Amino acid sequence: MADRITVTLHHLVSLMDAYADEMLQTRHGVTFSQFQFLAAVADLQPVDITSLARCLFVTKAAVSKRVPSLVADGWIVAEGDPNHGRRVLLTLTPRALQLVVQAGGGLDDQFTSLFADPRLGADGIDVDVLNRQLETLMVLVTEKGIPQ
Repeated sequence: MADRITVTLHHLVSLMDAYADEMLQTRHGVTFSQFQFLAAVADLQPVDITSLARCLFVTKAAVSKRVPSLVADGWIVAEGDPNHGRRVLLTLTPRALQLVVQAGGGLDDQFTSLFADPRLGADGIDVDVLNRQLETLMVLVTEKGIPQ
């Protein structure tokens, strides 16, 4: 481990992503990448491709490329927007919504249980406080802007 917070945070997120991927594939038959996509749709639905791409920090082309397989696999429904000629709106199927709720809850349970480990101190980590602090950090980083 490095003594640099940026390296430590990146390493932690990588480990969490790998753990989530293994858990999701083993228990639900989806990858973490697929789950992230479906969870973002769940949060925003109905959502157009441009808005979803912005939320996922990927290109519109990346979202457009993924949609047909998720439709074919019965995870999402893609329909034309009656108010905008070429816009496509995405929504989850009931099966996908159930997956997001169950798998998301399972992931939250697994990760939050780690915060009570005695090696973190007598009181562990307050999950609600940590979540608020991390959300604030995301806002602060966003306010700084992305260097060009």
